[in-house]
Order: sequence, then structure tokens, then C-alpha cells
Amino acid sequence: MSTFKVGDKVVYPAQGVGVIQSIEARKIGTFEQRFYKINILENGATIMVPVGQVETVGLRRVIDTKTIEKVYDILRDRKITVDTQTWNRRYREYTQKLKTGSLFEIAKVIRDLSVLKLDKELSFGERKMLDAAEGLLVKEISIAKARTEDQIKKEIQGICHA
Repeated sequence: MSTFKVGDKVVYPAQGVGVIQSIEARKIGTFEQRFYKINILENGATIMVPVGQVETVGLRRVIDTKTIEKVYDILRDRKITVDTQTWNRRYREYTQKLKTGSLFEIAKVIRDLSVLKLDKELSFGERKMLDAAEGLLVKEISIAKARTEDQIKKEIQGICHA
């Protein structure tokens, strides 16, 4: 089981990177439970995650720099089959991938939508999905590489449009 301490940067699936603000005990019914209080950096939202439910929820540490190259390899991979499902089925599939919190799944969503965008105009929902996925990826990689979000965004756009 992963344990975190106050000040650790963590990733909460579909919300992005946050900082552990505190570890608090709360009484729920007759049980007392400990929670990580997390401040999401992107929107300032506060999320409480039971300490014992970290893996169930998918809370994890920010990606390390060695793993970033694997994420970039996914973005570079153009040997994929373009999904011919209707946009709403793709949307559901991509939403599920974003909810996993895995940077690899998020990279696949970006890659697939970027390839699809070359052939046809994305629907409004798909464009929003692409923006959300890019936002999650850019934020986490910028923290992992200690670079600005603009630098990482240019790096990713360079890979996706190569």
C-alpha cells in the first residue's frame, strides 16, 4: 500500500496533480478513519481520500522522469487503427481511459484523437476531451521534469504534429 506524507505531490485520476495538504482523522458513524486532504493544483478543488482506499481510488505518485519517455513513445506511435466507432462510443471509451489516471492511457487518448483529427474534424466533445487529456499530461510532466507547462505543451505538440 502506498503511503504519502504532507507536501507530497500525487495524481488523483481524472482530476490531475494535487498536493497532500494534511492527513486528518474523521469520525464517520462509529468509526474513525484517516483521510488524505488533497488540493488539486489545476482548479483548487479539495478532495478527501481515505488512507486505506488509496489503491482503490487510484491515487499515485507523480510519474518519474524515466517513464516520461515511454509516454512520449506512445504519442509518437502512428501505427494505430483509427477507430471508426461513433463519436459517442469513442467518447465513452476515452472517458474511461482518463478515469484510470494512467498517464499511458491519457497519452493513448491524445494520440488517437490527434490521428483522428488529421482525417476529420473532431466533435465538440472530442475537442474538449483532447484539451482535458493534454491538460492532465502537461501538468504532470511539467512537475516531473520541473519545467514550465508552456515548454511541455510545445514538446507534446511537436511530437503529436510530427
